[in-house]
Parts: sequence; C-alpha cells; structure tokens
Amino acid sequence: MAIKFGGEFEVPRNPEEVYAFLTNPQKFGPLLPDFQGMTVQDATHFTVKVGVGISYIKGTAEVKMELAEAERPKRAQYKGQGSVAGGNVSLIAGFDLAPNGAGTKVAWQGEAQIFGRLTSVAGGLLEPLGKKNVQKLIDALQAALR
Repeated sequence: MAIKFGGEFEVPRNPEEVYAFLTNPQKFGPLLPDFQGMTVQDATHFTVKVGVGISYIKGTAEVKMELAEAERPKRAQYKGQGSVAGGNVSLIAGFDLAPNGAGTKVAWQGEAQIFGRLTSVAGGLLEPLGKKNVQKLIDALQAALR
C-alpha cells in the first residue's frame, strides 16, 4: 500500500536556518509522532524508533534513514527502510526551501510504502492514519521553526 503526502508552509526563518534544522536528526527526530528514540550513525545516517499501532497490532517501528539528497540550503531528501508491527516500510520524504520575504517557503512531499500483515489487517485505516501523523509532524516542524 502506498501513501502519498505533500503540502507547503511558511516560516519566519531564512532558508539556511531551516535547512540546518531539517538536516539535523537530533532536532527534528523528536518531533515525529510517537517518537521513542534515535541512534545516529553519522552525519547522513540514523535509525529512528516510533510507536505504531492499529487495532490489535501495536509495536515499535524501527526505520533506518539516510539523508539521500542534500543541496544546501535548497533541498533535503530522506530515504528510509525499516520494519513496523506486522510488516515493512520504505519511505521518501523531501523538503524544498525557497526564500520568501524575510522567511522561507517549505514545500514538502513524500511517499510511504507499507507491506505485510499490517496492510491486510488495517486496510483502509492506514492512509488516513498516515496522513494524520504526517500532518502532526508538519505542525510540529512549523511550531519549532517559528
């Protein structure tokens, strides 16, 4: 099952500050919904753990992330692979930054692919839950960058 997401928002910081925040997992990682922990391997690789659950399938998702595209201060894209309760996930999430007056316009887009038992049990609940959690992350990013 594929879940696509995207949108844009504006923050009152310059693109360099926004880029530095988005490419620092220690800053944005704890903003992930149901964040449980993180291990940073190096400047472009880290593993994040978040709580997941639908119906009776609950657990921790452990996703190995890579900063796959870094064009300072214009674009940052992450790719990740990992396991979730009853399945596997792969994802891509990108942020495009553009100056906008005294601030920055952030256009974000991504896609998550979820495989395994979780998709058969949760079915149509995955997409709305995924989009709700993505919106929680975007709301937290906007608040942190104010």
